[in-house]
Amino acid sequence: MARRSRSEGASRARVRKAAPAGLKQLPFKQWRNHHAPIEVVSADELEMVHAASLQVLEEIGMNFLLPEAREILKQAGADVDPNSERVRFDRNLVEHHLKTVPSAFDLHARNPAHNLHIGGNTVNFVSIASPPNAIDTDGGRRPGTEQDYTNFLRLSQAFNICHMVGGYPVEPTDIPVPVRHLKAMRLMQGLTDKVVFGYSLGRDRILDVIEMARIGRGISEEQLLREPSIWTIVNANSPLQYDIPMLWGMIELAKRKQPVCLTPFTLSGAMAPVTIPGAVVQQNAEALAGIAFLQMVNPGAPAVYGGFTSNVDMKTGSPAFGTPEYAKATLLGAQLARRYNVPFRASNVNASNAPDAQATYEASNSAWATVMGHTNIVMHGLGWLEGGLSASFEKFVIDAEILQMMAMFMEPLTIDAASLGLDAIREVGPGGHYFAAQHTLERYEDAFYAPILSDWRNFETWEEAGSLDATQRANALYKQVLADFEEPSLDPAIAEELDAFVARRTEEGGAPMQ
Repeated sequence: MARRSRSEGASRARVRKAAPAGLKQLPFKQWRNHHAPIEVVSADELEMVHAASLQVLEEIGMNFLLPEAREILKQAGADVDPNSERVRFDRNLVEHHLKTVPSAFDLHARNPAHNLHIGGNTVNFVSIASPPNAIDTDGGRRPGTEQDYTNFLRLSQAFNICHMVGGYPVEPTDIPVPVRHLKAMRLMQGLTDKVVFGYSLGRDRILDVIEMARIGRGISEEQLLREPSIWTIVNANSPLQYDIPMLWGMIELAKRKQPVCLTPFTLSGAMAPVTIPGAVVQQNAEALAGIAFLQMVNPGAPAVYGGFTSNVDMKTGSPAFGTPEYAKATLLGAQLARRYNVPFRASNVNASNAPDAQATYEASNSAWATVMGHTNIVMHGLGWLEGGLSASFEKFVIDAEILQMMAMFMEPLTIDAASLGLDAIREVGPGGHYFAAQHTLERYEDAFYAPILSDWRNFETWEEAGSLDATQRANALYKQVLADFEEPSLDPAIAEELDAFVARRTEEGGAPMQ
């Protein structure tokens, strides 16, 4: 039975209450990048990539492994090979369906204060998603557990710079697979009140989590159609293939106008051409085919163009992230998304095996590329380590610091007569200092960004305080946040309805792998 959403005013009060005491952080807000995006190639070069992508879809095509999907494509006018799974697209057909993709949409959380706008110059940061392992400096690297999963959810709720959950922050491998989506979604809805995510891994799974998202917001099915309340990411099986479980999820989400982010995983030299332009051509072809398919299912269904192209170490085959090549591919993907007037997704990633200097400089390089590309959804924003194989508690806090700095950079630099400081310069004159100047004292509290993690003391006072480096401070801070955490409130009637749904579906066996 549908129930009404809570009031926005009450929700805002809960957001303030949920912030742990002593944690210095920016308020939760919708960040917008007021600076112009970087265009990494010329307009003519961009058209070359676009034309080459359409040529791939016309001449080579893509495999769609689900017969139901091929029938939808055939009815829409695509060239479906009757003797194989291959589908080819006339370029005019692709461009026709791109016209019905919304340029922006809103994602609705069960707490209206955490609703998000996706598109334009908005930048939304998302927690890490889907690594099989958890890691911290105390317990080391281990397979993810329900306890690790719930602790990452608590961090995702507590840190305001984390806008939403983008999947399981670490895979809870100790929850049986057939019911994992049920229990994991129930935990997500209890420990966070931000936008939720469902994995597109088969029809049963996606239908279960769509229904739980509806129940969690206390809304009707009709309202769910008007207000997107859950989202997913679909990865093409690069090169040039969409698999059956992903396609099932795409169909069911598109029917209900819930957003799907199409993200080819194109590593140059491995699953895509070794050149960055060639890899992005394939990325673009795969993304456009998926976006067009969503529109064939339901014109106007929200879609996001996802970019995840990087290079590999050609000696080992291991993915490299946070590299100059990754940054260029991200900026090029963002430029293509702006050409098509659809929202864009990229990631804050690195390839380090520890939350060290390498992890930080590679993540910073990734973060700059996402921000200056006007990326609307920054996946793996907090906690990514080991090329995505591990979720790191310390890296989560380090990334929160990086992303808060990115957020402050996005704020416009305004200049007025008072900010020019002429009175302060007159007051101090040659040879003085500004610590005690009236101009300084009036702005002391708000003059600079206050870090959550950085330690700006000189060496002597740093030594006296215990000589902790950034990773050690991050370890202490994440533990403090977990100790101080308060669950966001959940209407008891909604909690009861969610529990009953999970119990019923568990009794029915959940959703075995299809």
